Amino acid sequence: MQSKRNGYIFVFLALVIFSIQDAISKHLGTLYPPIFITMIRYWAFASFAIVVTCRTSGGFKAAIRTRKPKLQIVRGLLLAFQIVVVITSFSLVGLAHSQAVFSSGPLFVALLSMPFLGERVGWRRWTAIVIGLLGVLLILKPSGEGFDPVMLIPLGSALMFAVYVIATRLVSRDDSSMTSFLYTGLVGAAAMTLIGPFYWTTLAPTDWAWMLLLCATGTSSHFFLIKAYEHLDAAEVQPLTYLQLVFACMIGVSIFDEKVSLNMIGGSIIVVCAGIFTVWREHVVSRRKVAAVTDNANESN
Repeated sequence: MQSKRNGYIFVFLALVIFSIQDAISKHLGTLYPPIFITMIRYWAFASFAIVVTCRTSGGFKAAIRTRKPKLQIVRGLLLAFQIVVVITSFSLVGLAHSQAVFSSGPLFVALLSMPFLGERVGWRRWTAIVIGLLGVLLILKPSGEGFDPVMLIPLGSALMFAVYVIATRLVSRDDSSMTSFLYTGLVGAAAMTLIGPFYWTTLAPTDWAWMLLLCATGTSSHFFLIKAYEHLDAAEVQPLTYLQLVFACMIGVSIFDEKVSLNMIGGSIIVVCAGIFTVWREHVVSRRKVAAVTDNANESN
């Protein structure tokens, strides 16, 4: 019980810090190029990843070894450019609306898991996916009027992150989580360092403080999330991540004067419920498969 409680505390801390990080990203994203912000952020993230892996069993040399180098590079690039799109979305669409669309991520992961992972999706999850996508349509028309093309930015980000999750699951079959964590930082930092200098902008003195705080929140949030996964299963963590949508709405409305429509609230509730059910159902199916394999092994013995 103590371990579970600590896990939930770590998840809550990670989500609160992620929300602060998003608010800072929105503030800086309205003033500076998102690629430039992402580059500085990745420098801190890559340094953090190196320090963490050096302190693990086997150290840096063990973590850098991968059986899927091309796929590790692809997923690292995906996340780096997805963060650029996220920051752009925060500045153009807003925190609340962006996070509402991002919450559709698990639905896209479930859809992509069929062709890429060879997973079977039963009628229950199909129903949840269809209902969830209807909720996304509500969110994409927050005022109930015509479709705004700018809403494609957060939708594209959600799709990119879903592909990143699928790629992460593929490499997890051969590489450790620490190897994937290290490549996420190194590949992203390398990619942004190649492109970011072309977008270099002189920061105002006060904005350097915001940038340093962004780097600090980025590393600490990932640290707490890693600690959470030491105490909880993914199925226990995933539903709690939807709290970030609540925090984003609170910050967006109170600090950035964003407007939250009934369409967005209704659509978000539908998407969150569908996403939680999809994750839960996937967990149930996975446990059944493990139990079946264990029973077959016991019978053969």
